[in-house]
Amino acid sequence: MTRSGHACPRMLKYKPPRIAVGLLLAAIIVQRMLPASWPSLPSSATGGVIIATLGFAIMLRAWWLFRQRGTAVCPTGRTSSLITSDIYRMTRNPMYLGIVLILTGIAIGTGGPGYYVASLSFFLVIDSVFCTFEEQKLTRTYAQAFTRYKNDVRRWL
Repeated sequence: MTRSGHACPRMLKYKPPRIAVGLLLAAIIVQRMLPASWPSLPSSATGGVIIATLGFAIMLRAWWLFRQRGTAVCPTGRTSSLITSDIYRMTRNPMYLGIVLILTGIAIGTGGPGYYVASLSFFLVIDSVFCTFEEQKLTRTYAQAFTRYKNDVRRWL
């Protein structure tokens, strides 16, 4: 965030899926560098697959709704439509939530601490930079409609 309260423009040049992949790659490297004696967290391959698959489905559904309405998926792109139906009735950020769930599913599936750090890091960056930027943009563009929506639907769940 800048001193004026606006999201950091430098961070906004990176697309969230690329940030997620970068953090995942960093987690893989960290996990490989940890000694074998390093403790891992409890893991569940089945649980991890279920959570990651759920995340992918949520993300895909939100992406499809954007495509149907012809609005930009890129956070800095032009917003041509405020979507408040379907999956957007449960969360204002289903694409981001989907990616968080995918990363969390990988963490749960492997039990590797590096993967948990990657998931948490992605959440913090998205919540503090991208969500803030997008909400400011939607407030300017859709004023009352977005304010009502924001009051009715939580940012995450």
